Amino acid sequence: MILMLGILVGAVMGLVGAGGSVLAVPLLMAYTGWGLHQVAPIALLTIALSAALGASMAWRRSLVRYRAAGLIAMIGACTAPVGLIVAARVSSVVLTAIFALILSFISIRLWRQATLKSLGAGMSGGESLQPRICTLNEATGRLVWTGPCALCIAITGAVAGFLTGMLGVGGGFFIVPALNAATPLSIRSTIGTSLMAIALTSSGTVIAALASGYQLDWPLAVPFTGGAFIGVVA
Repeated sequence: MILMLGILVGAVMGLVGAGGSVLAVPLLMAYTGWGLHQVAPIALLTIALSAALGASMAWRRSLVRYRAAGLIAMIGACTAPVGLIVAARVSSVVLTAIFALILSFISIRLWRQATLKSLGAGMSGGESLQPRICTLNEATGRLVWTGPCALCIAITGAVAGFLTGMLGVGGGFFIVPALNAATPLSIRSTIGTSLMAIALTSSGTVIAALASGYQLDWPLAVPFTGGAFIGVVA
């Protein structure tokens, strides 16, 4: 059963570049009966390794914007410890409630964005007229690193890192829509960049959790992560 749950998590993450931890945390809580504090590091380990696999596959297709991913991860590494501190001082019930509220907000927002994008595509022939903070160099296809663009991506990393530390999530559910709103990158490039940022940020958070004395349940973590690997490849 735990293997099948891992496959589901990996498949979603590989498909949309986000959502792995959004599924992993509640699924692990339901399967084990544990609180968010206990399952978060296991979810993060699975997400970190699976995202690394997905990012490597996207890298071979030249879909990863490594500068953007690196900036997100670097800033996220600074804010993730703050999230860990907050998580240690807040009860599991409160954290779970915060997690549920964030998921509800994101679900409603993404649903509205998808609806509006569908209506806009029908009216404008499929071309988005929404201005972007970041632009692409037409000659090279690379991001043009202006001050506002760098600040926007840095803020994305700060929020994603804090949520990673506090809730044990990879942050992809925030990174993907943020990059989609701020940059004209294709959805495949956004997914690849998000996976690389998730892998780097989540890995650092797992290391910090282990260094603080947390003991992973390896008999649970290994099959769950193995299933996620299968899902990402699929």
